[in-house]
Amino acid sequence: MTTLPLLRGNKVSLDDALADDDNILHRLDYPQKQEEFWSHLISLKADIEASVAFHLRARHCQVADEADWMFGSYNVCIPICINPPSENHVLVRIPLPYKVGEENKPGNVDEKLRCEAATYIWMRENCPSVPIPSLHGFAFPDGKTFVEPSCVSLFSRFCWQIGRVVRSWLGFPTSCPYVGLQRRGALSTGYMIIGYIKSGRMLSDTWAVHLQDMARRKTLFKDLASIILSLNRTQLPRIGSLTINNDGIISLTNRPLTLRLQTFENEGIPAIPDGSTYESVEPYLLDLLQCHDNRIYHQPNAIHDVKDGQEQLAALTMMRGLLHQFISRQYRHGPFVMTLTDLHPSNIFVDDGWHITSLIDLEWACAFPVELQTPPYWLTGRPIDDIEHGEPLETFEKVVMEFIETLNEQEKRSQGSNVSHAQIMRKCWDRGSFWYFQALHSPKGLLRVFNEHIQSRFCEEHCTQSIFDRTVSPYWCIDAERLIQKKVEEEEGYKDGLRKRFGSYSGSSVAS
Repeated sequence: MTTLPLLRGNKVSLDDALADDDNILHRLDYPQKQEEFWSHLISLKADIEASVAFHLRARHCQVADEADWMFGSYNVCIPICINPPSENHVLVRIPLPYKVGEENKPGNVDEKLRCEAATYIWMRENCPSVPIPSLHGFAFPDGKTFVEPSCVSLFSRFCWQIGRVVRSWLGFPTSCPYVGLQRRGALSTGYMIIGYIKSGRMLSDTWAVHLQDMARRKTLFKDLASIILSLNRTQLPRIGSLTINNDGIISLTNRPLTLRLQTFENEGIPAIPDGSTYESVEPYLLDLLQCHDNRIYHQPNAIHDVKDGQEQLAALTMMRGLLHQFISRQYRHGPFVMTLTDLHPSNIFVDDGWHITSLIDLEWACAFPVELQTPPYWLTGRPIDDIEHGEPLETFEKVVMEFIETLNEQEKRSQGSNVSHAQIMRKCWDRGSFWYFQALHSPKGLLRVFNEHIQSRFCEEHCTQSIFDRTVSPYWCIDAERLIQKKVEEEEGYKDGLRKRFGSYSGSSVAS
């Protein structure tokens, strides 16, 4: 059977590609784009070494062998040895333009870097107890570079410090604790230089093995609870993401940048516009639903057949209609708290006892409504759309209650807020808000989560009656039936494209 390569050594057959809900035709381009970007980075080795040496005032820096480069979903981390043969290493972290939508929406790489750098700095200043890698410096694609004060002359450092003091006296926001300068020959990719994590390993390495170990799980939950409470001590004025401008000023003025937004844009699907922040909950949630609508309009294989189209449009229509059932007027205008929206086992480093030693990948952190700060969906190792009624749901609920109780215990010890986040989390679970919010943030999982956990709360009979979908789907838009038919025809064209793609590779060296 002919298969074609995807990223990370994965392969896909034609049958699997045709059945997949993702735009596989788009993803088949990734390996070639990764190879091209890899070659581009190799050509920049000397520039990368020079940039790190500049930031760390090192005599010499050496890029690690390409085999040691770490390609993640949205970034590549390149290990750099400082003054070899020493054991001192840092990582140069560079966004992958072909994964964050740079081609379709120029500026996404810059946006991602600015949000991540701002989050690192904000967390270091406001949540010093949360373990994150050290940030040695960063630069944006326009060449604006930020270095630690020790990297510049005494005179430059003095002028920079005076400027910060004067801004503070005048009541203006002070600049970040890094000195900004325009550096010639700066990497056009943009980058961050972060410390190497020397203790612990990814939680995902041992998650499946020790998931049922109550002692380890309790330790992990306590540390996660402490991190959440530390983040929540600082209430923020609106929903959005932190960003940093070229003057080094950090502000909450960026749209709430979750990985879903740039993933949508990477596939040509419009998402939340730049600069959109929200001072109340409903407009943000409605804009998220608009992103799901845009997926229907713009993804070529969004609808597989008429029945699938009716189900999806009915679910999206009801998600809008039921919004008020799952949010509280009490928290409509806050509190808004910093939330790590991409906190999963591969972004958490732990020791052998599952104490958290470091968190990584902070670029998708957002100021979120407190009700959207839910227990992690991965607590039992299942995807969000695979937690079905019966044993899977019963097991998940048991672990969720365990997590919330741990948060409650830690909250009582800290006594740092008038708002009980554990109580809010429990109420959201009881009224089903957990599932509503998870559906909103899961383009592939929304329909399954809606059918399994939301629709059944109101009328279980409708979950299996196609007449419900036929009746409700026309209210998604005017002439919905015609739209569904158009999308079914569009998918046929998409499938023809897949067949041609596989046919052109049949028997070639990349097929198997």
